[in-house]
Amino acid sequence: MLCGRSLFVSPRPTLHWLLIVGVTLFPSLAWAQLYSYVDDDGVLHFTNLRKGTKKRWRVVEGSTGDGFGGQPPLVLELEGKPRVVYAVNVGRFDALFREAAKHYRLPFALLKAVAKVESNFDPSAVSHAHAKGLMQLIDDTARAMKVEDPFDPRQNVFGGARYLRTLANLFEGDLVRTTAAYNAGPERVKRAGGVPNIRETRRYVQRVMEMYRHYRLAEGSR
Repeated sequence: MLCGRSLFVSPRPTLHWLLIVGVTLFPSLAWAQLYSYVDDDGVLHFTNLRKGTKKRWRVVEGSTGDGFGGQPPLVLELEGKPRVVYAVNVGRFDALFREAAKHYRLPFALLKAVAKVESNFDPSAVSHAHAKGLMQLIDDTARAMKVEDPFDPRQNVFGGARYLRTLANLFEGDLVRTTAAYNAGPERVKRAGGVPNIRETRRYVQRVMEMYRHYRLAEGSR
């Protein structure tokens, strides 16, 4: 059984302070294993799940998630409804993300969000499509971005940031289309005139934007 404190982040800007206040009042949350999920009203929740109370959380047997982030998500039941809950890492590679973001004039939160969803910050991650490293670069992209060793965190992050900068230039700074192109390729995004009607890509963009908003809020609490 899993339980824990939750912080609630509404899409409405007037409620964004809740996450900031929560981290301030409960500094242990900054270091605990955090998880996130989105409820039926589109509110993004963060919680530090832990063993203990038997009433609130339980594992839903036989459930599956999309697996973004280099590891399967937890699928739990909250108030009678299944919730796909994702681990939220708090900063192992932040200095590297900041350096690459500054160099390529990208939001730090976007770069970190892409790495979170792509690999869950695992520099040794390899996908079923043979994408590698923190930013999950396929071999052709790695070569085009001058990455010699995709498992070297610095090379991989700078390669991924360079590719994101190229896509951002192509799509005039539109973060949604840029993110979709990182997953599905720029040609598909051009043909669709936006996010392609591909289930994986739509879910990918949703996850990256959720984490982007989370990391932006976390930055604002500093």
